[in-house]
Amino acid sequence: MTVLALASLPCVAADSAVLRNGFSIRHERREVIGTITRLYVDGDNSSFVDVPTAEIDHFETVPEETAPPAKDAPASHAELQAGNASHPVDLNEVVTAASGTYRLDPDLVNSVIRAESGFNVRAVSPKGAQGLMQLMPQTASELGVQNAFDPWANVDGGTRYLRELLERYDFDLIKALAAYNAGPQRVEQYGGVPPYYETKAYVARIVRDFNQKKLAAKTGSQAATAKSSGSKPTGTSASATKARKSVPQTQAKASPTLNSE
Repeated sequence: MTVLALASLPCVAADSAVLRNGFSIRHERREVIGTITRLYVDGDNSSFVDVPTAEIDHFETVPEETAPPAKDAPASHAELQAGNASHPVDLNEVVTAASGTYRLDPDLVNSVIRAESGFNVRAVSPKGAQGLMQLMPQTASELGVQNAFDPWANVDGGTRYLRELLERYDFDLIKALAAYNAGPQRVEQYGGVPPYYETKAYVARIVRDFNQKKLAAKTGSQAATAKSSGSKPTGTSASATKARKSVPQTQAKASPTLNSE
């Protein structure tokens, strides 16, 4: 049975979409929209994550039993996904808030989250990195993140850390991403992206995903303009051209997509 056939079926009980990168996303139901599988992480469809269907390896049934939240602790997004709270969190809202606070493009933050955790708020790496933006315990502590599995705290801390790295490397996006993955010490040791396959693939994956988002947005904007004016879109803006040139083989600058003020 193919993944597409599985994804097309209605999801009655809670399931987990296991991605090819090893991460999983718990959801209440799912539907296929073109090449995207939309995973609804709550019962009333108010919170969802869009994942390329090709990135999904298979689906698994999740046991219904869940641990109750602590009485004195606010519900985390993991608990919200499990149905232990009545007000689900919109991941788009979480990313938008953090991006606005630290003046970063939300598409970039989403691309980092996709590469880090596959949007799994409970993801834990073999090295101990936790949550959506995979914060190491020491880094989380330095950023003031007390609960790395709380999406608001995790994304705020991770976005702040990414902003700090961008400023540290004069808004060189490639170096900042490499430092996020391998650590600033390794970037400074090698004067750029360290010669690790994992780090090179990580940087390439984020840049590719980010540039695809910007190109798709530009194409959609041109199509909408052409439709309203009755003319065909012509030319390409300088900002879009720069975004596509932000390839991992070069020391690309992030200034076209980030506010460095």
